[in-house]
Amino acid sequence: MEFLQKRAWAEVSLDNIAHNYNAIRERLPEGCRFLAVVKTNAYGHGARRVAELCENLGADYLAATSIDDATQMRSWGIKAPILIFGYTHPEYTEILIRKRLTQTVDCLEAAREYSNIASKIGQRLKVHLKLDTGMGRLGFVCHGDRDSEGELLETLNLPGLDIEGIFTHLAVSDAHDDEYTNMQLEAFSATVKKLEEKAGFRFKLRHCANSGAVINYRQTTSFDMVRPGIMLYGLYPGRDSGGIELRPAMELKTRVIAVKELQGGDSVSYGCTFTAEKTTKIAVLSIGYGDGLHRVLSGKMDVLINGKRVRQIGLICMDFCMVDVSGVPCAVGDVATIFGRDGDEYISLDEVAEKAGTISYEITCALTERVPRVYIGYSGGV
Repeated sequence: MEFLQKRAWAEVSLDNIAHNYNAIRERLPEGCRFLAVVKTNAYGHGARRVAELCENLGADYLAATSIDDATQMRSWGIKAPILIFGYTHPEYTEILIRKRLTQTVDCLEAAREYSNIASKIGQRLKVHLKLDTGMGRLGFVCHGDRDSEGELLETLNLPGLDIEGIFTHLAVSDAHDDEYTNMQLEAFSATVKKLEEKAGFRFKLRHCANSGAVINYRQTTSFDMVRPGIMLYGLYPGRDSGGIELRPAMELKTRVIAVKELQGGDSVSYGCTFTAEKTTKIAVLSIGYGDGLHRVLSGKMDVLINGKRVRQIGLICMDFCMVDVSGVPCAVGDVATIFGRDGDEYISLDEVAEKAGTISYEITCALTERVPRVYIGYSGGV
């Protein structure tokens, strides 16, 4: 598709992702491995190009949510180890082994099923054990007065499993909740230490540092691996930067497809939620909630056209939205920036997310497949 034909597109800077990767790497102690989180289509940035880039940069591991995403990465030629965070039905154990995928195991029942099938075919499935230290989602529960020691020890002794790692997920590391995060870290460390002592076993990879922990809890980088997600794409998970300079990797753009004049009393879009009080020039943009532009942003967000901020008006439609361009030079074909830079003006993802009442992750992940990703920069082999 020719660039000028694109109705809406996301520009993804591979240079900025490479910069972010290197900035995080510099923060890590020697020997600490880097797992690049490329799940959910690389947070909307495009899993293939980002996975290829991270592998080329030297990432030790990649992370996917499902076996579907992980096997697709293998079909692209990705050779790096891939950890599947989500559940995989045991019937796919042989595929996991054949594709050299690492499966998360979060309970004894699943461990037994994987073990049984792997043993029957005379193979071993590489796994990482997941501990629930307070996230309350997935994992062997091991916080407060709950102890899964017996189930974990049994798992360690199951045949057919190559238990490489153990990890947990921190719930509020981005919010700087020291008390809760320290509770989780203490539960994780105590459980791992007890397991290793009682089983005479050493986990090769212990990890718990998501983006928030890399920034706010430096002690988590002393484990064997870190798992930066949103940081890789140039966004901070909380209010602190931790002294790490990140560069946003994505800008979202569209085009002006019509310019027209409203008279006082004329309304715009469904529900007539906006009525012009006086003569008003508007532009119609070729983007809507069918592209992932949240309808909840209606009447709340600004857009950049020719270096000027203009206000979105009326309800955002499936394929279009309207902006007030009174007093701003504007013509059909002009580029409109939903977030990103245009001249001296800049609209950040965080600004858009705040007005939508959500987080920056959701804005990028919500972009649909009909929004082409246009990759810019990086000449390192990708």
